[in-house]
Amino acid sequence: MTRPFVKMNGLGNDFVVVESGSQPFAPSPEDVRVIADRDTGIGCDQLISIEPSSRAEAFVRFWNADGGEVGACGNGTRCAGWLVLQATGRDSIALETVGGLLEVRRTATQQRVTVDMGPPGLGWRDIPLAQPMDATEVVLDVGQGWPAPGCVSMGNPHVVFFVPDAEAAPVTTIGPMIERHPLFPERVNVGFAQIKARDRIRLKVWERGAGLTRACGTGACAALVAARRRGLVDSVATIEMDGGDLRIRWRQDGHVLMTGPVTVEFIGRLPLAETPQ
Repeated sequence: MTRPFVKMNGLGNDFVVVESGSQPFAPSPEDVRVIADRDTGIGCDQLISIEPSSRAEAFVRFWNADGGEVGACGNGTRCAGWLVLQATGRDSIALETVGGLLEVRRTATQQRVTVDMGPPGLGWRDIPLAQPMDATEVVLDVGQGWPAPGCVSMGNPHVVFFVPDAEAAPVTTIGPMIERHPLFPERVNVGFAQIKARDRIRLKVWERGAGLTRACGTGACAALVAARRRGLVDSVATIEMDGGDLRIRWRQDGHVLMTGPVTVEFIGRLPLAETPQ
């Protein structure tokens, strides 16, 4: 069988998006790895499915390039949300995810979308950590002389290191080491954040299951929240990543809003023999 897909990206963080319609989409981990392979497949950081929902305009699922299903993806939600906005003709919709309902709305600028990512998880159980600990400043020494990192859940676990120079940070060596550290039973996304001003953060992210990415929406949210909890930034900031900028706002009601662009690259069909799960 074949399925139509849309190849999209949010600031270079790229996705294969499948609208399942009435036909259930149940890719095996191997199916996901085949699709995500940049040499022999289509190539992407995440695979996304848009499915019917009884609670919202659509149910969205995410798989990392290594085949594992995850509960949240900020840039992916923005891309999937834009497709549903286009299909419905509405200015605001709700998407159901494993982590709950997310509001997605258009902005005044074409192909820029705002996602209400909900409130962050700030307790050690929320992230989760393997043991009780203050997530604002986690005991985790990587031998760089950096301040203690902060941990945040944005529907997926994040640890944020505050570094003097994000460009010089050893992302590809420390990132994979911390991703699988015993402190994080579900593994973790690893952010390297340089505070440039009260309203600007330079960020690099080693994403669990995907590696170094050009942008990470939940990582940008986590960086703002972790920095704000330390008093390093204001409640609204621009997050600079390799693929471009996201605008993140942590509202007084606790919700985190993420605004940024989406890009449609091409459409095609998946020659996929799905493995029943």
